[in-house]
Amino acid sequence: MTKAADAILAVITVTTLYLALYCEAIPTPTIFHDEILPVLPWWALITYGCYALFSLGYGVYTLHDKKDKYEELKDQIVEAKAFLKKNGIDVGED
Repeated sequence: MTKAADAILAVITVTTLYLALYCEAIPTPTIFHDEILPVLPWWALITYGCYALFSLGYGVYTLHDKKDKYEELKDQIVEAKAFLKKNGIDVGED
């Protein structure tokens, strides 16, 4: 399966489980159903947002560690321009 199919399957599974709990198809204690279950979607959203911000911040923080990848990409761009120019395609000069 692709990553998109995996993500869609996970979302459908979690949504179905949540709705089964919310509609009391799966019996739960009253305190769980009345006080915890209504805030679970917000908790999940906030948790995902924290994870996304952390991964973005960590990527920015470790950006300086990727100097070799930057040089490799520059070399590949030069190589691609030479290949295209050899085959008669004008790519312009920077």
